Amino acid sequence: MSATDSSGRERETTELRFGFLRRSVAMVIKEFIQLRRDRVSFAMIVMIPVMQLLLFGYAINTTPRHLPTAVLLQEDSDLGRSILKALQNTAYFDFTTEVHDVAEFDNLLLSGKVLFGVEIPRGFERAVRRGDYPALLVAADATDPVAAGSAMSSLGVIVQTALQHDLFAGDPPALPFEIRAHARYNPAGSSRLNIVPGLVGTILTMTMLIFTALSVTREIERGTMESLLSMPIKPVEIMLGKIAPYVLVGFIQASLIVGIGMLLFGVPVRGSLIMLALLSTLFITTNLSIGYTFSTIVQNQLQAMQLSMMFFLPSILLSGFMFPFMGMPVWAQYVGEILPLTHYLRIVRAIMLKGATLQNLQYDTIALFALMVLAMTIAVTRFRRTLD
Repeated sequence: MSATDSSGRERETTELRFGFLRRSVAMVIKEFIQLRRDRVSFAMIVMIPVMQLLLFGYAINTTPRHLPTAVLLQEDSDLGRSILKALQNTAYFDFTTEVHDVAEFDNLLLSGKVLFGVEIPRGFERAVRRGDYPALLVAADATDPVAAGSAMSSLGVIVQTALQHDLFAGDPPALPFEIRAHARYNPAGSSRLNIVPGLVGTILTMTMLIFTALSVTREIERGTMESLLSMPIKPVEIMLGKIAPYVLVGFIQASLIVGIGMLLFGVPVRGSLIMLALLSTLFITTNLSIGYTFSTIVQNQLQAMQLSMMFFLPSILLSGFMFPFMGMPVWAQYVGEILPLTHYLRIVRAIMLKGATLQNLQYDTIALFALMVLAMTIAVTRFRRTLD
Protein backbone atom coordinates (compact mmCIF):
# COMPACT_ATOMS: atom_id res chain seq x y z
CA MET A 1 0.00 0.00 0.00
CA SER A 2 1.44 3.34 -1.00
CA ALA A 3 1.90 6.29 1.32
CA THR A 4 -0.55 8.29 -0.79
CA ASP A 5 -3.33 5.72 -0.33
CA SER A 6 -2.65 5.51 3.43
CA SER A 7 -2.76 9.29 3.92
CA GLY A 8 -5.92 9.47 1.80
CA ARG A 9 -7.71 6.94 4.00
CA GLU A 10 -6.60 8.72 7.15
CA ARG A 11 -7.91 12.01 5.74
CA GLU A 12 -11.22 10.34 4.85
CA THR A 13 -11.52 8.82 8.32
CA THR A 14 -10.81 12.19 9.93
CA GLU A 15 -13.39 13.90 7.76
CA LEU A 16 -15.96 11.26 8.67
CA ARG A 17 -15.29 11.77 12.36
CA PHE A 18 -15.45 15.55 12.20
CA GLY A 19 -18.46 15.34 9.87
CA PHE A 20 -20.26 13.16 12.42
CA LEU A 21 -19.45 15.64 15.19
CA ARG A 22 -20.50 18.68 13.11
CA ARG A 23 -23.83 17.09 12.19
CA SER A 24 -24.50 15.99 15.75
CA VAL A 25 -23.65 19.43 17.16
CA ALA A 26 -25.79 21.05 14.48
CA MET A 27 -28.75 18.88 15.51
CA VAL A 28 -28.22 19.74 19.19
CA ILE A 29 -28.16 23.46 18.37
CA LYS A 30 -31.24 23.06 16.20
CA GLU A 31 -33.15 21.34 19.02
CA PHE A 32 -32.21 24.09 21.49
CA ILE A 33 -33.38 26.74 19.04
CA GLN A 34 -36.64 24.88 18.50
CA LEU A 35 -37.10 24.47 22.26
CA ARG A 36 -36.52 28.19 22.76
CA ARG A 37 -39.18 28.99 20.17
CA ASP A 38 -41.62 26.52 21.74
CA ARG A 39 -42.49 28.72 24.70
CA VAL A 40 -45.21 26.42 26.05
CA SER A 41 -42.86 23.43 26.29
CA PHE A 42 -40.13 25.58 27.84
CA ALA A 43 -42.58 26.91 30.41
CA MET A 44 -43.63 23.36 31.31
CA ILE A 45 -40.01 22.33 31.84
CA VAL A 46 -39.64 25.09 34.42
CA MET A 47 -43.11 25.17 35.97
CA ILE A 48 -43.82 21.48 36.61
CA PRO A 49 -40.90 20.83 39.02
CA VAL A 50 -41.37 24.23 40.67
CA MET A 51 -45.09 23.57 41.14
CA GLN A 52 -44.44 20.12 42.61
CA LEU A 53 -41.87 21.50 45.03
CA LEU A 54 -44.12 24.35 46.20
CA LEU A 55 -47.23 22.20 46.55
CA PHE A 56 -45.53 19.41 48.45
CA GLY A 57 -43.56 21.87 50.56
CA TYR A 58 -46.30 24.31 51.53
CA ALA A 59 -49.75 22.91 50.70
CA ILE A 60 -49.58 19.20 51.56
CA ASN A 61 -50.10 18.14 55.16
CA THR A 62 -50.80 14.53 56.13
CA THR A 63 -51.68 15.49 59.74
CA PRO A 64 -54.46 18.01 59.21
CA ARG A 65 -55.32 20.55 61.88
CA HIS A 66 -58.11 23.05 62.55
CA LEU A 67 -60.77 20.77 61.15
CA PRO A 68 -64.29 22.26 61.07
CA THR A 69 -66.38 20.94 63.93
CA ALA A 70 -69.98 21.43 65.00
CA VAL A 71 -71.02 21.33 68.64
CA LEU A 72 -74.40 20.43 70.09
CA LEU A 73 -74.16 21.79 73.64
CA GLN A 74 -77.39 20.89 75.42
CA GLU A 75 -76.23 22.30 78.74
CA ASP A 76 -73.94 25.17 79.67
CA SER A 77 -71.71 23.71 82.38
CA ASP A 78 -68.14 24.16 83.56
CA LEU A 79 -67.22 20.60 82.65
CA GLY A 80 -68.73 20.91 79.17
CA ARG A 81 -66.86 24.13 78.47
CA SER A 82 -63.62 22.61 79.77
CA ILE A 83 -63.94 19.62 77.45
CA LEU A 84 -64.66 21.87 74.44
CA LYS A 85 -61.73 24.11 75.36
CA ALA A 86 -59.44 21.10 75.64
CA LEU A 87 -60.60 19.85 72.25
CA GLN A 88 -59.90 23.21 70.64
CA ASN A 89 -56.49 23.56 72.28
CA THR A 90 -55.28 20.44 70.46
CA ALA A 91 -55.57 22.39 67.18
CA TYR A 92 -57.30 19.36 65.65
CA PHE A 93 -60.79 20.77 66.15
CA ASP A 94 -62.05 24.17 65.12
CA PHE A 95 -65.57 24.85 66.37
CA THR A 96 -67.16 26.68 63.48
CA THR A 97 -70.84 25.96 64.10
CA GLU A 98 -73.11 25.59 67.11
CA VAL A 99 -76.29 23.64 66.42
CA HIS A 100 -79.46 23.33 68.45
CA ASP A 101 -80.87 19.92 67.52
CA VAL A 102 -79.75 16.50 66.36
CA ALA A 103 -81.22 16.93 62.84
CA GLU A 104 -79.05 19.98 62.17
CA PHE A 105 -76.09 18.15 63.68
CA ASP A 106 -76.55 15.20 61.28
CA ASN A 107 -77.20 17.41 58.25
CA LEU A 108 -73.91 19.29 58.66
CA LEU A 109 -71.98 16.02 58.67
CA LEU A 110 -73.94 14.69 55.72
CA SER A 111 -73.33 17.78 53.58
CA GLY A 112 -69.61 17.83 54.40
CA LYS A 113 -69.68 21.32 55.92
CA VAL A 114 -68.03 19.94 59.06
CA LEU A 115 -65.85 16.89 59.61
CA PHE A 116 -66.67 16.40 63.29
CA GLY A 117 -69.58 16.88 65.63
CA VAL A 118 -69.42 16.95 69.43
CA GLU A 119 -72.58 16.45 71.49
CA ILE A 120 -72.68 17.12 75.21
CA PRO A 121 -76.10 15.95 76.48
CA ARG A 122 -78.33 17.72 78.97
CA GLY A 123 -77.47 16.94 82.61
CA PHE A 124 -74.00 15.72 81.65
CA GLU A 125 -72.02 17.30 84.51
CA ARG A 126 -74.55 16.31 87.17
CA ALA A 127 -74.54 12.73 85.90
CA VAL A 128 -70.73 12.67 86.07
CA ARG A 129 -70.68 13.87 89.68
CA ARG A 130 -73.31 11.30 90.64
CA GLY A 131 -71.27 8.53 89.04
CA ASP A 132 -73.95 7.64 86.47
CA TYR A 133 -71.33 7.18 83.72
CA PRO A 134 -73.01 9.31 80.99
CA ALA A 135 -71.95 9.35 77.34
CA LEU A 136 -70.15 12.08 75.41
CA LEU A 137 -70.70 11.72 71.65
CA VAL A 138 -68.01 12.58 69.09
CA ALA A 139 -69.11 11.88 65.51
CA ALA A 140 -66.63 12.00 62.63
CA ASP A 141 -67.04 12.04 58.87
CA ALA A 142 -64.76 9.07 58.17
CA THR A 143 -65.06 9.15 54.38
CA ASP A 144 -61.48 10.43 54.60
CA PRO A 145 -59.84 8.17 57.22
CA VAL A 146 -56.59 10.18 57.22
CA ALA A 147 -58.32 13.41 58.18
CA ALA A 148 -60.35 11.80 60.98
CA GLY A 149 -57.79 9.33 62.36
CA SER A 150 -55.37 11.58 64.25
CA ALA A 151 -58.08 13.67 65.86
CA MET A 152 -60.12 10.65 66.97
CA SER A 153 -57.11 8.92 68.51
CA SER A 154 -56.38 11.94 70.71
CA LEU A 155 -59.80 12.07 72.38
CA GLY A 156 -58.92 10.08 75.51
CA VAL A 157 -55.91 12.22 76.40
CA ILE A 158 -57.89 15.40 75.75
CA VAL A 159 -60.66 14.49 78.14
CA GLN A 160 -58.22 13.33 80.80
CA THR A 161 -56.66 16.80 80.69
CA ALA A 162 -60.03 18.50 81.06
CA LEU A 163 -61.01 16.34 84.03
CA GLN A 164 -57.75 16.99 85.82
CA HIS A 165 -58.74 20.64 86.28
CA ASP A 166 -62.45 20.25 86.97
CA LEU A 167 -63.03 17.08 88.98
CA PHE A 168 -59.77 15.92 90.52
CA ALA A 169 -56.77 17.41 92.27
CA GLY A 170 -54.37 15.13 90.39
CA ASP A 171 -54.59 12.72 87.52
CA PRO A 172 -58.09 11.20 87.29
CA PRO A 173 -58.10 7.45 88.07
CA ALA A 174 -60.52 6.66 85.25
CA LEU A 175 -62.95 8.41 83.01
CA PRO A 176 -66.25 8.86 84.85
CA PHE A 177 -68.14 8.85 81.57
CA GLU A 178 -68.13 7.09 78.22
CA ILE A 179 -66.73 8.58 75.02
CA ARG A 180 -68.80 7.32 72.12
CA ALA A 181 -66.71 7.95 69.03
CA HIS A 182 -68.72 7.26 65.89
CA ALA A 183 -66.82 7.04 62.62
CA ARG A 184 -69.73 7.63 60.29
CA TYR A 185 -70.02 6.47 56.66
CA ASN A 186 -66.80 4.42 56.89
CA PRO A 187 -66.71 2.80 60.34
CA ALA A 188 -63.84 0.43 59.52
CA GLY A 189 -61.68 3.28 58.18
CA SER A 190 -61.19 1.43 54.89
CA SER A 191 -59.02 3.43 52.50
CA ARG A 192 -60.62 1.81 49.44
CA LEU A 193 -63.95 3.43 50.29
CA ASN A 194 -62.20 6.77 50.03
CA ILE A 195 -59.96 6.03 47.04
CA VAL A 196 -62.30 4.21 44.65
CA PRO A 197 -64.93 7.00 44.43
CA GLY A 198 -62.08 9.48 44.08
CA LEU A 199 -60.66 7.52 41.16
CA VAL A 200 -63.84 8.18 39.21
CA GLY A 201 -63.13 11.91 39.20
CA THR A 202 -59.35 11.58 38.80
CA ILE A 203 -59.50 9.29 35.77
CA LEU A 204 -62.23 11.35 34.14
CA THR A 205 -60.22 14.54 34.64
CA MET A 206 -57.12 13.10 32.98
CA THR A 207 -58.83 11.40 30.04
CA MET A 208 -61.40 14.09 29.24
CA LEU A 209 -58.81 16.89 29.22
CA ILE A 210 -56.43 15.00 26.98
CA PHE A 211 -59.07 13.62 24.60
CA THR A 212 -60.57 17.01 23.82
CA ALA A 213 -57.33 18.97 23.69
CA LEU A 214 -55.76 16.45 21.32
CA SER A 215 -58.89 16.14 19.19
CA VAL A 216 -58.90 19.79 18.16
CA THR A 217 -55.13 20.21 17.78
CA ARG A 218 -55.04 17.05 15.66
CA GLU A 219 -57.52 18.67 13.26
CA ILE A 220 -55.32 21.77 13.03
CA GLU A 221 -52.10 19.80 12.44
CA ARG A 222 -53.66 17.66 9.72
CA GLY A 223 -55.20 20.65 7.99
CA THR A 224 -58.73 19.29 8.25
CA MET A 225 -59.81 22.20 10.42
CA GLU A 226 -59.64 24.52 7.40
CA SER A 227 -62.07 22.28 5.54
CA LEU A 228 -64.32 22.23 8.59
CA LEU A 229 -64.29 26.01 8.87
CA SER A 230 -65.22 26.40 5.21
CA MET A 231 -68.57 24.85 6.04
CA PRO A 232 -71.50 27.00 7.26
CA ILE A 233 -70.97 26.14 10.93
CA LYS A 234 -70.52 28.34 14.00
CA PRO A 235 -67.71 28.03 16.57
CA VAL A 236 -70.13 27.02 19.34
CA GLU A 237 -71.53 24.29 17.08
CA ILE A 238 -68.02 22.99 16.42
CA MET A 239 -67.35 22.91 20.16
CA LEU A 240 -70.57 21.07 20.96
CA GLY A 241 -69.92 18.59 18.15
CA LYS A 242 -66.43 17.93 19.48
CA ILE A 243 -67.55 17.56 23.09
CA ALA A 244 -70.70 15.45 22.68
CA PRO A 245 -69.08 12.11 21.70
CA TYR A 246 -66.67 12.28 24.62
CA VAL A 247 -69.51 12.84 27.09
CA LEU A 248 -70.63 9.32 26.22
CA VAL A 249 -67.05 8.04 26.49
CA GLY A 250 -66.68 9.61 29.92
CA PHE A 251 -70.02 8.22 31.06
CA ILE A 252 -68.90 4.72 30.05
CA GLN A 253 -65.62 5.17 31.94
CA ALA A 254 -67.44 6.33 35.07
CA SER A 255 -69.87 3.41 34.88
CA LEU A 256 -66.99 0.94 34.58
CA ILE A 257 -65.14 2.37 37.59
CA VAL A 258 -68.23 2.49 39.79
CA GLY A 259 -69.30 -1.00 38.71
CA ILE A 260 -65.88 -2.53 39.36
CA GLY A 261 -65.67 -0.70 42.68
CA MET A 262 -68.99 -2.19 43.76
CA LEU A 263 -68.27 -5.74 42.56
CA LEU A 264 -64.60 -6.16 43.48
CA PHE A 265 -64.04 -3.74 46.36
CA GLY A 266 -67.46 -3.65 47.98
CA VAL A 267 -67.87 0.12 47.68
CA PRO A 268 -71.53 0.96 48.36
CA VAL A 269 -73.78 3.37 46.49
CA ARG A 270 -76.11 4.60 49.23
CA GLY A 271 -77.50 7.54 47.24
CA SER A 272 -79.34 7.90 43.96
CA LEU A 273 -77.63 6.39 40.91
CA ILE A 274 -79.61 8.75 38.67
CA MET A 275 -78.33 11.80 40.52
CA LEU A 276 -74.79 10.40 40.43
CA ALA A 277 -75.11 9.91 36.65
CA LEU A 278 -76.44 13.45 36.07
CA LEU A 279 -73.79 15.16 38.19
CA SER A 280 -71.07 12.98 36.62
CA THR A 281 -72.24 14.16 33.20
CA LEU A 282 -71.96 17.76 34.42
CA PHE A 283 -68.42 17.09 35.63
CA ILE A 284 -67.45 15.40 32.35
CA THR A 285 -68.78 18.34 30.32
CA THR A 286 -66.85 20.77 32.51
CA ASN A 287 -63.55 18.97 31.92
CA LEU A 288 -64.23 18.67 28.19
CA SER A 289 -64.84 22.41 28.03
CA ILE A 290 -61.54 23.06 29.80
CA GLY A 291 -59.75 20.70 27.42
CA TYR A 292 -61.31 22.50 24.47
CA THR A 293 -60.06 25.80 25.91
CA PHE A 294 -56.54 24.36 26.09
CA SER A 295 -56.77 23.40 22.41
CA THR A 296 -57.35 27.06 21.50
CA ILE A 297 -54.18 28.08 23.35
CA VAL A 298 -51.63 25.53 22.14
CA GLN A 299 -50.22 24.98 18.65
CA ASN A 300 -49.63 21.23 18.54
CA GLN A 301 -50.50 17.96 20.25
CA LEU A 302 -47.36 17.90 22.40
CA GLN A 303 -48.22 21.26 23.90
CA ALA A 304 -51.82 20.11 24.43
CA MET A 305 -50.59 17.09 26.38
CA GLN A 306 -48.20 19.21 28.44
CA LEU A 307 -50.83 21.82 29.32
CA SER A 308 -53.31 19.10 30.27
CA MET A 309 -50.78 17.54 32.64
CA MET A 310 -50.01 20.99 34.03
CA PHE A 311 -53.68 21.30 34.99
CA PHE A 312 -53.97 17.70 36.16
CA LEU A 313 -51.09 17.94 38.66
CA PRO A 314 -52.65 20.52 41.02
CA SER A 315 -56.02 18.84 40.55
CA ILE A 316 -54.89 15.58 42.16
CA LEU A 317 -52.84 17.34 44.85
CA LEU A 318 -55.22 20.11 45.91
CA SER A 319 -58.64 18.51 45.41
CA GLY A 320 -58.59 16.20 48.43
CA PHE A 321 -57.93 13.03 46.44
CA MET A 322 -54.45 12.24 47.77
CA PHE A 323 -54.30 14.46 50.86
CA PRO A 324 -56.96 15.83 53.24
CA PHE A 325 -58.44 19.01 51.79
CA MET A 326 -59.12 20.54 55.21
CA GLY A 327 -55.51 20.01 56.22
CA MET A 328 -54.16 22.36 53.56
CA PRO A 329 -53.45 26.05 54.23
CA VAL A 330 -56.19 28.53 53.40
CA TRP A 331 -54.57 29.77 50.18
CA ALA A 332 -54.31 26.19 48.88
CA GLN A 333 -57.97 25.59 49.71
CA TYR A 334 -58.91 28.68 47.70
CA VAL A 335 -56.98 27.30 44.74
CA GLY A 336 -58.66 23.94 45.21
CA GLU A 337 -62.10 25.54 45.11
CA ILE A 338 -61.61 26.62 41.47
CA LEU A 339 -60.76 23.07 40.39
CA PRO A 340 -63.69 20.96 39.14
CA LEU A 341 -62.24 17.80 40.68
CA THR A 342 -62.54 19.25 44.20
CA HIS A 343 -66.30 19.66 43.90
CA TYR A 344 -66.85 16.36 42.13
CA LEU A 345 -64.94 14.40 44.78
CA ARG A 346 -67.25 15.80 47.43
CA ILE A 347 -70.25 14.92 45.28
CA VAL A 348 -69.27 11.36 44.39
CA ARG A 349 -68.14 10.46 47.92
CA ALA A 350 -71.25 12.01 49.47
CA ILE A 351 -73.61 10.14 47.14
CA MET A 352 -71.84 6.80 47.27
CA LEU A 353 -70.83 6.68 50.93
CA LYS A 354 -73.33 8.97 52.70
CA GLY A 355 -76.46 8.74 50.59
CA ALA A 356 -76.54 12.53 50.22
CA THR A 357 -79.29 14.26 48.27
CA LEU A 358 -79.12 17.17 45.85
CA GLN A 359 -80.12 19.51 48.68
CA ASN A 360 -76.97 18.50 50.57
CA LEU A 361 -74.82 19.11 47.47
CA GLN A 362 -76.17 22.47 46.29
CA TYR A 363 -72.91 24.40 46.68
CA ASP A 364 -70.72 21.92 44.78
CA THR A 365 -73.32 21.44 42.04
CA ILE A 366 -73.63 25.19 41.45
CA ALA A 367 -69.83 25.55 41.50
CA LEU A 368 -69.42 22.82 38.87
CA PHE A 369 -72.07 24.40 36.65
CA ALA A 370 -70.45 27.83 36.95
CA LEU A 371 -67.02 26.42 36.03
CA MET A 372 -68.54 24.67 32.99
CA VAL A 373 -70.20 27.87 31.73
CA LEU A 374 -66.99 29.86 32.29
CA ALA A 375 -64.86 27.30 30.42
CA MET A 376 -67.30 27.14 27.51
CA THR A 377 -67.42 30.93 27.22
CA ILE A 378 -63.62 31.21 27.18
CA ALA A 379 -63.32 28.36 24.67
CA VAL A 380 -65.76 29.90 22.18
CA THR A 381 -64.23 33.36 22.57
CA ARG A 382 -60.69 32.05 22.10
CA PHE A 383 -61.75 29.98 19.09
CA ARG A 384 -63.27 33.01 17.36
CA ARG A 385 -60.07 35.02 17.91
CA THR A 386 -58.02 32.14 16.50
CA LEU A 387 -60.15 32.14 13.36
CA ASP A 388 -59.78 35.88 12.93
